[in-house]
Amino acid sequence: MGMFDFFTQEIAIDLGTANTLVIHNDKVVVDEPSIVAIDRTSMKIIGIGRKAQQMHGKTHENIKTIRPLKDGVIADFQAAEHMIRGFIKMMKPNARFFNPTLRMVICIPSGITEVEKRAVRDSAEHAGGKEVYLIHEPMAAAIGIGIDVEEPMGNMVIDIGGGTSEIAVIALGGIVCDKSIRVAGDDFTSDIEEYMRRQHNILIGERTAEQIKIEVGAALPDLENPPEDYAVRGRDLMTGIPKEIFVSYVEISQALDKSISKIEEAILSALVLTPPELSADIYKTGIYLAGGGSMLRGLDKRISIKTKLPVHIAEDPLRAVARGTGIALKNVDRFQFLIKE
Repeated sequence: MGMFDFFTQEIAIDLGTANTLVIHNDKVVVDEPSIVAIDRTSMKIIGIGRKAQQMHGKTHENIKTIRPLKDGVIADFQAAEHMIRGFIKMMKPNARFFNPTLRMVICIPSGITEVEKRAVRDSAEHAGGKEVYLIHEPMAAAIGIGIDVEEPMGNMVIDIGGGTSEIAVIALGGIVCDKSIRVAGDDFTSDIEEYMRRQHNILIGERTAEQIKIEVGAALPDLENPPEDYAVRGRDLMTGIPKEIFVSYVEISQALDKSISKIEEAILSALVLTPPELSADIYKTGIYLAGGGSMLRGLDKRISIKTKLPVHIAEDPLRAVARGTGIALKNVDRFQFLIKE
C-alpha cells in the first residue's frame, strides 16, 4: 500500500470564486485567492494566487488579471486550468522529475449545470487529475461542520461563498431540497463600491471595497461589539484628486441590505420546499452557516430574526467546505453522493 501511495496522491480542492483551498493529508497546504495574472504579449502566466492578487487593479496594459471563476463556476477555462496546475505545483514544489497520479475531490455549487460540471472536471483532468470526484458545496460544508449527513435527520446548511449562496436541506446522505442563488460575497463588495460612489462621491477599487467589508462589514445597523470607523482612500469623483473619508458599520449595513434580503428570501423559499418531517428536525437543530460570507457581523442574528430559528456559525467558516471535501476524499468508497462519471 505504501508503494501505491507513493504513486497516487490524494487531494481535495475547494475551488471558490474568491479563494481556492487545497487539502492534502488532512492539512490545508494551499490557501490562495482564485486569481491569475497573464502577460498579454507572451500569454505567459506571471502570477497565481496571492502574487496575482497584489497586481489586481494596479496593472498596466501588458498585464491582465483574471478571476477564472464567476458565480461559483468556471468562466475562463484556460485560466482555471493554469490556476489549478499552479496550486498543485505550490503543494509539491520539489516534484520536478516524478509526478504522481492525482485523485481529486472538487466541490461544486448545487445549482450547477451539466456543462459547468464538465468544465470543472475537464480543468481538473487537464491539470493532472486521473480520478476526479465532485461533491456539492452544501454537502461538503455539512461534513466539514461535523454533521452526520447519513442519518435520517434534517439539517439546513447555508454556505455563503464569493460567487454563490448555497442553501440546502440534507438528510440520509443526500440533498432533499436546495436553493442556489448567485448573490454572495462578490455582490457585497460591489454594493460597497456602488454605495461609496453614490453617497460619498468617491471611487474605490475592488480590493479596497473588500477591505471595507472585512473591517466594518455588518448585516445589522445595531451591533453589540461595533467595529471602529474605517478610513477609506479613493479618488474624488468631482475633483479627480485622491481623498480620505471615514465610514461606519451602520453605513455598510445599509449598503448591503438589498443583497442580504435576497439571501433571506432564498432561505425562506428553501424552507417552504422542505418536507414537514424535516421541517420539524430543522426547528430543533436550527440553521448552520458556513463560507466567508457568514462572517459578516450580525448576519446570524438577522437570519435568526427573519426565520425565528436558531442560527449557528461553523467553527472555522472559511475552511468548513474544504475540511468537508477532505473528509469526503478519505471516504470515497463510503459516500454514495460523490459524483463520478
